Amino acid sequence: MRLTLIILLPLLAIAIAAGLWQLDNARRTAGDVFDRSLLSTAIATANDVAISGGDALSTRTRDILSDTSGGRVYYHVYGPDGVIVAGYATPPVGIPKPDAEERGPVFFAATYLGRPVRGVRLQNAAQIDGFSGIFTTTVWQDTDVRSAFVRDLLLRSLITICGLIASLALVVWFGVRMGLSPLLDLQSAIKLRSSDELSPIRRAVPVEVKGIVETLNSLFSQVSRSMTAQGDFISNAAHQLRNPIAGVLSLAEAVHSAPNEGEAKRRSEALLRSARETAELTEKLLTYERAKNISPDSHHEVVSLDKSLPDWIDDFHQKAGDRAEVRLQIERDVGAINADSTMLREALRNLVDNALRHGGPALSKIDISASRQNGHAVLSVRDNGQGIAPDDIQTATERFSQLSPTAGSGLGLPIVEAVATSHGGGFEIHALDPGLEVKIAIPSVAEKENPASPAFRMT
Repeated sequence: MRLTLIILLPLLAIAIAAGLWQLDNARRTAGDVFDRSLLSTAIATANDVAISGGDALSTRTRDILSDTSGGRVYYHVYGPDGVIVAGYATPPVGIPKPDAEERGPVFFAATYLGRPVRGVRLQNAAQIDGFSGIFTTTVWQDTDVRSAFVRDLLLRSLITICGLIASLALVVWFGVRMGLSPLLDLQSAIKLRSSDELSPIRRAVPVEVKGIVETLNSLFSQVSRSMTAQGDFISNAAHQLRNPIAGVLSLAEAVHSAPNEGEAKRRSEALLRSARETAELTEKLLTYERAKNISPDSHHEVVSLDKSLPDWIDDFHQKAGDRAEVRLQIERDVGAINADSTMLREALRNLVDNALRHGGPALSKIDISASRQNGHAVLSVRDNGQGIAPDDIQTATERFSQLSPTAGSGLGLPIVEAVATSHGGGFEIHALDPGLEVKIAIPSVAEKENPASPAFRMT
């Protein structure tokens, strides 16, 4: 209905404009036709009066007078002395006075017996019954005849225009209905789908809506992947939390059944450690889920690495304690980035925690550096611990995977990777001898403002 109205309303406006133009044109045409007819009648009457001396009109002239353009025509002829020679004695009221220098016909509007009329006055030199001079011939006709002619002409035009509009409306309605039928079929097919059916739409669709269907299929695919990832995450989280929670419950029962106070205290310490590990695992799970859901377009916080990194390093010093020396190196003009500062700090904290947890007894230093490469800010965390074998790097980035029996959640590196990719950057691990280096690359503010800049490639 909307498409039909959008098409027909402008056409209706055009039809109204055409009708008004036709009305004006009909009036002009009628005026021209009737005026010419009156002039022909006036000439014929003047000639007949001159020939017959005012006694009689020819049969043809009488026919013209009785039905000119569908209506009776009245006339009279005056001599030079103002005496009527022929015609009707009562003239119309409102005829303009003749001018001595008048040449040619003069058309006028007047009133005859209370009715509006249109007439023409014609002056010509003639000799009738011995009188010679200027004779004045006047003919007139009721304007109702003209109005009826205009109405008839306009009515025919309106009938033609309305017929065309009605035919066009039917064609448009039929065409729109047929054109939208594939889209309506698509709507019905989508409506029949269940809420968990996210497979792509494979139906044939018109080329005009092909882009919409492709976008919808892409959305279905994204939602499907998101739901699958969420289901896997929930399944893995439930599996990972089951053992720590069971351990906490078992230790709590052991504390409750301790034979004496000393044993209860010893068991409660183990319970506290287990509860802390469970709390840490839960926190890691929430952090990982938040890191995955960061949108690159939602970063409204401008993080200046020159100012933020020195503040964060104090926390890393406290965490490392006497275990290892944490050092910071920032290159000049490293720039600023649009980022979630909390998640970026959490990613660096996880890298420091991984180095402390898995670096082994050889670990003595952890170097954190910031540099600028190809329009990206590159953060690097490097240690001299026991590191990871090159063949195990892929396994180390998988969720809940652990390469050593050392306690941990198996989410440290996945969180770092999620933070980097969610910010539109890159993530890479390099095995060193000795130690390990992890790099995070995040587009700088200038890079985001200049999409034509070359893409960052990690080496």
